[in-house]
Amino acid sequence: MHITTDAEACVGSGQCALVLPEVFDQDDTEGTVVLVDADPPEEFHRDVHEAVSRCPVRAIAVVAP
Repeated sequence: MHITTDAEACVGSGQCALVLPEVFDQDDTEGTVVLVDADPPEEFHRDVHEAVSRCPVRAIAVVAP
């Protein structure tokens, strides 16, 4: 699994960081998404999909299975 984010599209809702802080964080200044781990281990895959589904502007994408 590989993840990409679009910080320009992000509105800073923080849902991704709440679901999976091991993979997502927020910029201290802008509040936008910061990707901590673009290739998380399999144990986080289910939660990554949860974070993707919670993003209100679809600023997170899984680009590889």
